[in-house]
Amino acid sequence: MTQQPGSIEPLAPADVWEILRSGNERFVSGAVDHPNQNAERRSSLTESQHPMAVIFGCSDSRLAAEIIFDVGLGDVFVVRTAGQVIDDAVLGSLEFSVEELKTPLIVVLGHDSCGAVKATIEATSSGTTPPGYVRSLVERITPSVLHARRNGFESVNDTVEEHVKQTADRIVDSSRVLHTAMQEGRVAIMGVTYRLAEGRADVVSSLGEV
Repeated sequence: MTQQPGSIEPLAPADVWEILRSGNERFVSGAVDHPNQNAERRSSLTESQHPMAVIFGCSDSRLAAEIIFDVGLGDVFVVRTAGQVIDDAVLGSLEFSVEELKTPLIVVLGHDSCGAVKATIEATSSGTTPPGYVRSLVERITPSVLHARRNGFESVNDTVEEHVKQTADRIVDSSRVLHTAMQEGRVAIMGVTYRLAEGRADVVSSLGEV
């Protein structure tokens, strides 16, 4: 049996994913446990934290990691940007979670009908880019859109899946710290897509020993 959320004992990436997967199954079925969400749990975390995973996901309001995986306080270290776009702050947060908090698993979490991916598809098709800092999001997602098209994928949801895979690859390519941690077997990275209507999180890629 896998250990429960909140344990400070080291877990293998596969064991962490099993906890998250089981929590997502409860969420899908409506039989959620809401673990580690009481006053006792809150008090136990005042001096330290030992999250079992870091979840790097889209900022979409429908993609709250602790809810869809049915976990609680201190269980997951969450990093979010629109379209799960990588920047220096994201990489620093991921490195901190792995090096300082010893989290053995990074989950890259995308979702269907992603507005940031849709905007990028439209921008690359029209040859125009949005104003302001939204342009930065589009520019960072564009390589994934182009890669998806080269592989024959045109729809938003197929492109989201490709973007999740590409994002996982870029994390390793962009951070020497995380690349080394993965080579040493200290962390694995999983790409996951979330279905808004069903509430289900599906694995689409994995890097490292999972």
